[in-house]
Amino acid sequence: MAEADIAPTLGSELKDGFKPANTWVANGIAWLEDIQSFYRERSAIEKEYSAKLNALAKKYFEKKTRKSASLSVGDTPTMTPGSLESASLTTWTTHLTTLEARADEHERYANDLVGRVAEPLKHMGIRFEDLRKRHAEYAEKLERERESSLGDLRKVKTKYDAACQEVESKRKKTESSFDKAKAQSNFQQHILEMNNVKNTYLIAINVTNKQKEKYYHEYLPEVMDSLQDLSEFRTVKLNGLWTLAANLEANMLQQSAGQITHLSQEITRNQPHLDSMMYIRHNLGAFQEPADKVFEPSPVWHDDGTMIVDEAAKVYLRNLLNKSKSQLGELRREADKKRREVEAMKRVKQRVRDGTEKKDEVAVVSQIFSMQEDLHQVDRKRLTAEVETSTITSAVGDVSLGAKNHNFKSQTFKIPTNCDLCGERIWGLSAKGFDCRDCGYTCHSKCEMKVPAECPGEQSKEERKKLKQGRQEAANALLKPTGQPSESVELPPLSRSDTIASTRSGYAASSQRSMTGPASPGQETPPDVPSATRPASAAPATAPKRRVMAPPPAAYISELPGSSPNGSSQAHEQKARMLYTFDAGAPGELSVPEGRDLVVLEPDSGTGWIKVRAGYKEGLVPASYVETIASPPPTSAPTSILPQHTGASARPPSTYSNSGSSIGTAGGPKKRALPSPRRGAKKLRYVEAVYEYTAQSDTEHSMAEGERFVLIKEDPGDGWAEVEKGGVTKSVPASYIQVV
Repeated sequence: MAEADIAPTLGSELKDGFKPANTWVANGIAWLEDIQSFYRERSAIEKEYSAKLNALAKKYFEKKTRKSASLSVGDTPTMTPGSLESASLTTWTTHLTTLEARADEHERYANDLVGRVAEPLKHMGIRFEDLRKRHAEYAEKLERERESSLGDLRKVKTKYDAACQEVESKRKKTESSFDKAKAQSNFQQHILEMNNVKNTYLIAINVTNKQKEKYYHEYLPEVMDSLQDLSEFRTVKLNGLWTLAANLEANMLQQSAGQITHLSQEITRNQPHLDSMMYIRHNLGAFQEPADKVFEPSPVWHDDGTMIVDEAAKVYLRNLLNKSKSQLGELRREADKKRREVEAMKRVKQRVRDGTEKKDEVAVVSQIFSMQEDLHQVDRKRLTAEVETSTITSAVGDVSLGAKNHNFKSQTFKIPTNCDLCGERIWGLSAKGFDCRDCGYTCHSKCEMKVPAECPGEQSKEERKKLKQGRQEAANALLKPTGQPSESVELPPLSRSDTIASTRSGYAASSQRSMTGPASPGQETPPDVPSATRPASAAPATAPKRRVMAPPPAAYISELPGSSPNGSSQAHEQKARMLYTFDAGAPGELSVPEGRDLVVLEPDSGTGWIKVRAGYKEGLVPASYVETIASPPPTSAPTSILPQHTGASARPPSTYSNSGSSIGTAGGPKKRALPSPRRGAKKLRYVEAVYEYTAQSDTEHSMAEGERFVLIKEDPGDGWAEVEKGGVTKSVPASYIQVV
């Protein structure tokens, strides 16, 4: 086997083959256990002379045959080795052949084999295995490191901000303090502390920003090269122990000097890189680097891979660019420094291997790994910042120029606080958000990168209040629909039931809200009918159309022939009127507009539904949507058919407007309708208040003695029960009610 001028490396030739290479090295380290066992067994068998030595040689020939392919080319080679063996295995074959020629051994040689060969092999195998596991753990860590952050630096930055805030507080106290000298002394002392914290912060920046490298062309190749170096180092150590064993044999067995000399010559030919060359040659394949990721449009939103560069997007890109640019320079300097330190330590390792420096090479390699971990962490951050900066700059230019960034700090709000960007409440037990230390701008954590870089600088308390009020007004305006011209013209009187159907589905309800604007406390629409109450065959509700229709004249509408006029009713019929518009959502239900007179055919049996007749149609409607009317005393039959009551009588005048706010708001404030009951629900259970009770919070019902409620949930053991009143479910003391 000719020695190559430049030995190939695993990192340069097998860029994505860490796992199989790691298995190959692990097999080589585990092989040390076999060699150690061999010397220990040989030490015992040496006392049994040549017969036992021949049996031992045969045994390990068989072991070598079984592991020949795995030790030579690994478990998954791209090309089978045939009868070829690695250089180390070839040397091992010569070793066993020499052993067959040696038939005379004695106890001293056996003791030397145990003390000077087997024990070092055991110790070397343990240390090599620990170092190999360190390689594997580090390779796994490289894959996870891509998402780490500047946690330590942020902590120091937070400490520095706190010190600055404390200095500012002391400065203000010096202006209002009676003891000016003492206040000034405290102020100067805090300035010194702030300077120390600042220096610590700057040092932390320099330390944090010195780490990084690319994955397929730098991270993984370095790990694999180090793994190859570990394998070759194992071979070097193994050669040394083999040489020692061979020398022991030469010294003790003069008769077998020729065989031992031949064995020593074979061992010296086993160069550390030869095994690696054979493994590379039989595992070399067509490496194909994973393709670059490209933009994939959503299956429900067709789009292309072009960066969004409108004004709203530029705000986010500007904030991201500022963040990346502020880190990039220091990250580059830190990475260069760490890289120089790693190179210096590698030179130390080479001097240790050459024998010019006395150090533990395993400890040196471990130190190199620790330094490389720091380097790779910083270099990954540097690469991320560079790509972010170049991508944003190529799309929209350097939009960070002239930006007035907010001095945001993570904040937990103890009182209800609204986001100045979106206007929504910052919810949560630990209401996390951000607060600008200069102008008081507050926002969600999710809104931080969408806040425009327009900080007016440090403001007084009064100025912050004014800015806060203006920001909240602007944020609240975003929550309201864009109004259309408010000029209106007179049209015939309209009612809500004549202009647009009341809808109950989620999409329709949101459409109705977008047309009528935010609902006032006194003006609410009936709630959505839960989808669980509808059969699976119910058709989905659709959003109402923006169409205004004039009501038909009441004088032209009457009941169909054969039906009873509105003015007459039989004594056994119970009259009722619809309080809210109801749209049928399942077979058997009846759509009825608001205000329509009804005849109750079947009262509520506890399911929450009643059967009614409207005109000539019959069907089910929610009992909570219907108001029963006391039957008037019997009168003589009318002489003529009266017009049908359509709910349009006593209709207040309405003004036509192009805006959606004129639709669905006529008729004054409306009460909230109860949700439609579930079809096939169980019969309701009722409870009665035994004592009067006043609610102590918004989650409790107030009760008057004798007042009835619907029982929702009995006392689970905490002394409270859940009841429903007017469609609202709240808690009441379980000892204050009784089932009726």
